[in-house]
Amino acid sequence: MKVTATPSALKLIEDLKKNHGNELLFHQSGGCCDGSAPMCYPAKEYLVGDDDVLLGKIGDIPFYISETQHKAWKNTDLIIDCIEGMGGMFSLDNGTGRR
Repeated sequence: MKVTATPSALKLIEDLKKNHGNELLFHQSGGCCDGSAPMCYPAKEYLVGDDDVLLGKIGDIPFYISETQHKAWKNTDLIIDCIEGMGGMFSLDNGTGRR
């Protein structure tokens, strides 16, 4: 399993780094609601768990996924895209008009 990002997602990542610094991370929990989408956090404010799996980096930002979700998607490559809309309530993309 690997993770990649589209050009529009990479543009959003660059904007997030300009506004919040380079020490960010993404987490895909596989939960309901906002947890179904990747969330971006300041790296110092999110505790990566023992059951989280590092898939790789997008825009030089680490991308983690829960072990449970990794097992379910292990034969899938994950492509991160960006569209117009509201970001997750706790994700740094909230308020940008993109998610």
